[in-house]
Amino acid sequence: MDHRLAAADAALQAGRGTEAIALLIAVLEADADQDVSVYRVLLQQLYQADRLEDGARWGEIAARRHPRDVDVLNLLAVTLRRLRRLPQALETLSQAAKLAPNNPQVQSNRGNVLLELRQGARAEAVLARLVRAEPRNGEYPRQLGHAFRLQGKQPAAAFRFRQAVALDAANVGAWVDLSGLLVEDHDEAGAEAALDAALAANPGHPRLLEARAVALRRAGDFARCEAFLTELLARTPGAGWLHFQLGGVLGENDGERERANLHLRRAVELEPGNLNFTVALIESLERTRSGDEGGHLDEAYELARGVRARTPELVNPGHLKVIFETLVRVCAFDEVAALPDFKARGRAWAESGRHAPLLRQLAHVQTLEDRHELLEQHRIWGRDVAARAARAPIRKPARRTAGARIRLGFLSSDLRDHPVGYFALPLFEHADAERFELFCYSFFKGGYVDPTQALIAQACAAYRVAPSANARDAAQMIADDQLDMLIELGGSTDMNKVEVMAWRPAPIQASWLGYPHSVGLAAIDYLICDPLTAPTRRDLLIETPLTMPKSWIALGRMAFSEDHAITPGLPQDRTGAVTFGTANHPHKYNRATIALWAQVMRAAPGSRFMFIRPEAAATNFRQNLLAEFATHSIEAERIVFHPVRGAHMAVYNEVDISLDTAPLTGGTTTTESLWMGVPVLSLVGEALFERLSYSILANSGLADLAVETPADYVRIAIDLVADRGRRLRLRQTLRQQMRAGPLGRSEQFATDFYDLMAKTVRPNG
Repeated sequence: MDHRLAAADAALQAGRGTEAIALLIAVLEADADQDVSVYRVLLQQLYQADRLEDGARWGEIAARRHPRDVDVLNLLAVTLRRLRRLPQALETLSQAAKLAPNNPQVQSNRGNVLLELRQGARAEAVLARLVRAEPRNGEYPRQLGHAFRLQGKQPAAAFRFRQAVALDAANVGAWVDLSGLLVEDHDEAGAEAALDAALAANPGHPRLLEARAVALRRAGDFARCEAFLTELLARTPGAGWLHFQLGGVLGENDGERERANLHLRRAVELEPGNLNFTVALIESLERTRSGDEGGHLDEAYELARGVRARTPELVNPGHLKVIFETLVRVCAFDEVAALPDFKARGRAWAESGRHAPLLRQLAHVQTLEDRHELLEQHRIWGRDVAARAARAPIRKPARRTAGARIRLGFLSSDLRDHPVGYFALPLFEHADAERFELFCYSFFKGGYVDPTQALIAQACAAYRVAPSANARDAAQMIADDQLDMLIELGGSTDMNKVEVMAWRPAPIQASWLGYPHSVGLAAIDYLICDPLTAPTRRDLLIETPLTMPKSWIALGRMAFSEDHAITPGLPQDRTGAVTFGTANHPHKYNRATIALWAQVMRAAPGSRFMFIRPEAAATNFRQNLLAEFATHSIEAERIVFHPVRGAHMAVYNEVDISLDTAPLTGGTTTTESLWMGVPVLSLVGEALFERLSYSILANSGLADLAVETPADYVRIAIDLVADRGRRLRLRQTLRQQMRAGPLGRSEQFATDFYDLMAKTVRPNG
């Protein structure tokens, strides 16, 4: 026997795993023709040491040397599973199952891999056999419950989870699964009862206490959740999970963001190795708009880089979302490129029920195939939401008698001091009270009424605010109002509940204004657009276009007023250089856009580019953009950063020409720039999100500034630089020009809108 094998055995007995691994590898490298037991021990040790890449490499060597050893194949498969090489893991386990069809460990692992591949029916077949073979094993019904859950068989899943806890009341995971399933199916009382039973069987178990907090939070009962966690924290202040959960519930209200950060930082201090805690802190810091916003963003970015170093694969969809959004916000283009690609990340988000990050995908489409893939990602999310809604239907009241006024509902938490509120305001200031009753539904958590909301509410038959309502209860509330048509205005933006539409609380449903893409729900019948925003291809929209005669938006007086003064003359005359600029969010930037802006600057010697963004206060945002412009031979001194949040309108007085982003164009920013007399150059594409600025420009009398090729974009920019007279006239007259056009004729816009809705609801008059 090789003396190194004896030494390895002694090292294992003494708990020196690293030494044992080195000795075993040395033995196998010297002579690969070793007994299979040597390979088994090495694979087991590599797995326990979390050396997964080494484990996969040696596992493949072992499988070639001993292709009929079930233990080797099983160890290789579980290593591949941890590396998220799921198809390869499944193939390896299938090979092992042929050799040992009744091996419960192999079949259980095979079932788990099928679950992670979301192949519920195949997993059910495997796991049902295990349940029959070992009816007293409580873990197998739990796994089978997950297989049913994947297939939308919720009652069967609940039965199996209950079976698991009946067999083993100490199976905490099964209790958590049961409560989570009940919350998902909007049975909050059932979830609470299950957790009461779980805690009776497992008193004080942290995971069950945490499950109770999660259930309260998912049910929207934030006050009870905070009180519950605060009471527990007073008794066990060193529990990291309590700080983590308390930070999460406080973060539901942006006004509590600083307190949330304190708790999340404490959670990370207590458990620095817990990736969930670190990612939650990153997300909270990235969302913090108070205090030192640039410092918060820099801190989030540095933490994100640390996570990337620890978990380069980044397979958890929630972690991927947070890291992606943080990297995008500081324009870390190289690091974004190293993440899963457009299709992989989008499908990961959609399949895990995450709609919000799909908005960040819009700026990354490059081809027609990408545009269709993006639609499919939205459909994947939509099908899952629709299936969940079908499992917990709402009560539909009887239809109202014909001849009554049309009941028109607006679903949005942004009908307040927010761009959505500003653009929607004309509909309420010029409400058609003879034909319509208006209803608004908000889930805003701020707890106050601002001037815009107050104006809107005055025109409504009801303005319902339900910050704690879950999606099903919100759908029931809306259905009880017996609407004729419901319009959602926000997609999945913060505090909106677009999933409510899946219950179809109104017979006719549409999207408008807040989300520049199809939401993905088949229950949304229409998307309100105009002749210019409508996609050039019908297959780039899921809904049926509902086309306004002129413009899809009008200017609300709360945002577009004379309070925003225009400084006479041109900025160029005051600075001695032409200044290009943008106030668009960094999630609209990409390398192609930066390259196009740099091309414009090279064609305009001495010109500058100004970023009017709160991110400009972050060191990493500035450094990353300066580095990107440098690759296009643009010197750092030509880039100007103006960190500002909320008070950006006056900064347009320092910009000569705004350069739009592509493919996702500006909307609010384009309109604001024009209102301040600053022309905007835009690149027009095929999909709706590529045509927003085109419509705004054309309806402001500037259609020539929306072009279809990068070459024309550069050419028009240089023409504008040369035409000082036109730019000066626009400074002096563009605001009045907008007022006189479709954007400014808000009363006519409202008339057109209500005429279109009336025709949609009652096509026969």
